[in-house]
Parts: sequence; structure tokens; C-alpha cells
Amino acid sequence: MIEFKNVNKIFKQGRHSVHALKDISFSIQAGDVFGVIGYSGAGKSTLVRLINQLEQQTSGDVYVDGHHLNTYAPAQLRAVKKDIGMIFQQFNLLDSKTVFKNVAMPLILRKVPMNEIKSRVEEMLHFVGLSGKANNFPNELSGGQKQRVAIARALVTRPKILLCDEATSALDPATTDSILQLLKKTNETLGVTIIVITHEMSVIQSICNRVAIMENGVVIELDTVKQVFSHPKTTTAQRFVSTVINTSPSQQVMGNLQIDERHQIYRLFIESTQITQTLINDLIQKTAVHVNIVHATMADIQEETVGYLWLLIKGDAAQQQQVTYYFEHHQIQYEKGVPTC
Repeated sequence: MIEFKNVNKIFKQGRHSVHALKDISFSIQAGDVFGVIGYSGAGKSTLVRLINQLEQQTSGDVYVDGHHLNTYAPAQLRAVKKDIGMIFQQFNLLDSKTVFKNVAMPLILRKVPMNEIKSRVEEMLHFVGLSGKANNFPNELSGGQKQRVAIARALVTRPKILLCDEATSALDPATTDSILQLLKKTNETLGVTIIVITHEMSVIQSICNRVAIMENGVVIELDTVKQVFSHPKTTTAQRFVSTVINTSPSQQVMGNLQIDERHQIYRLFIESTQITQTLINDLIQKTAVHVNIVHATMADIQEETVGYLWLLIKGDAAQQQQVTYYFEHHQIQYEKGVPTC
């Protein structure tokens, strides 16, 4: 659906240059809710703006639904961009126009017949939960309602792709959750592929199925959301995960542990189907090891509950081998030792 091949973006700033994107290569599938997360300056907004060519890459190739964008003339690009909607942190509504006219504006500019405009705007206002606000002006709406208007305006052209650039950053937590659920509904009901740019891991946790983590213009981690939450490979990924889920014990707890050559730390990621199992009792019965629970927590990743469990297990080498066999036999994801990054 969307593919980046060896993409670079360099901004010139006087006599200096900023390499904002460095050799980016990955793809986003149709139907994904794909998250791009990173700290300020990571390059995530620059990346998403290549999809609708608000920014042009310095080198490399961008494909959208089979269209090779950097080979297209402006008229061809405009045709492709009709299938791409976008919403921003700032709602960018026209204060002098009613909600109806704000949502209708893309159709008016395309000279769509007025009876069709009326039908499609009413359909979208109903979809975003603002049927009774058609004649209101933006200054009469809350922040969440304004973002719903912006979403309706982006969807009224019936795009295949919706780009969301920090779309919930200016909203309170409750409103953020309602907007995220609306985006999820958009994906599931309308089949729209959604790309979410954010610096908040809670957004990724809530609605995304895949995620790219960016740092200094580079994609440093790319995987399913569940895999990133279960095994974050980089320090940056670990920091993002830790902002929403306490996956690790405190330094004080770790400092109090008595560990020798007969002790081994195991870090487990327990999926929802495994949570009800009598894991520890069964493990002790089968391996005769001593088990201490160092840390345990549960979290929701979208609609699935998962668990994070740190165990300190005492046993000889043969028993430790039995422990790893037990985890593998029961398809429990685990890692040994304390992470070093």
C-alpha cells in the first residue's frame, strides 16, 4: 500500500544542512493502523508528509497504492492525493464557516454537486457523532468536537489513507481516548489505512497494530505493537514502553536480590491465553526449582490483556535447562538475565 525505499531527506539551512531522514526503507500494508513514534526532531512528521508529498524526498522512492510518486507530474500527484486525507494537532478549521461548510469544503473545491455534498456531509457528521452540530461555528465547540470536525472533513472525500500528525496531542486524556476510538472505528468500518504520528506510546498501545520507532532520522525498530511491547530491542523503545507499562522492577528491588551462580533471572511476556494458567505451581512441580516473583504487572494492548513477569529461579544447571524447556514447550516468551540496553 505504502512503501519507502532508501528514502533520504536533507533540509538546507543557510550554509548548513540537516539530514532529517536517513535511508528509510519499510512498507505499510492496506488496512494497517500504523504508528510512527519518536521524540521531537526524530523525523516522524517529515516522514509522513512524504506520503502526500507535502515534502519531497531528497533521494529514494515513495510508492502509494502502486503509484511511484517521485516520477509523477503535479497533475498526476493531485489525482493520487485525492485518496489521502490528513488531520493535524491544530484543527485548521475556518472560524467564519459553520461545521457543515467546514466539512463540505473539500467537496466544494472539487465542484461536487450540492445534493451529493449535503448527503455526504450529513453522513460524515453522523459517523463522527456531530449530527446536531452542523450549523454551529468552531468557537462553539470543544477541542474534541473540533477534531471530530477535522476528521469528518478528511473522510468526506472517501480517502483510502488517513494521515494523523499528532492529532491528539492538544487534547485531554478522556477526549484523546474518544478520538482514538473514532480512528479505530474509521479503520474497522470504512477500511481506511491509518498512519499515526505521535510521541505518546499510549496512543500506539491503544489502536496501532504495527509501529516504527524513529530516532535522529532513522527507523531503529519496526515490528508489531505486541512484539515491541514484549521485547523492545533498543533503549529508546524500552523508554517508550516504560512510559505506559511498568515492565521492570525498581532499582531498589534489584539491588536487594541475592544472586549467585545457582540463581537465574527470567523475564516473561505472558499472553492473554496464558494468564489463567497455574504457571508457577506447575513449573515448580515439574522442575523442583525455587521460584521468587521479583516483579509482576498486567496491561492492555488494544483489546488483549498481557502480563510481564520477572522470576528469580534457584536451581542447578540441569534444573535451569528444564526451566527453559518448560517455557519453550508452553510457548511462553522469555529472556534470561537483566537487559543491558
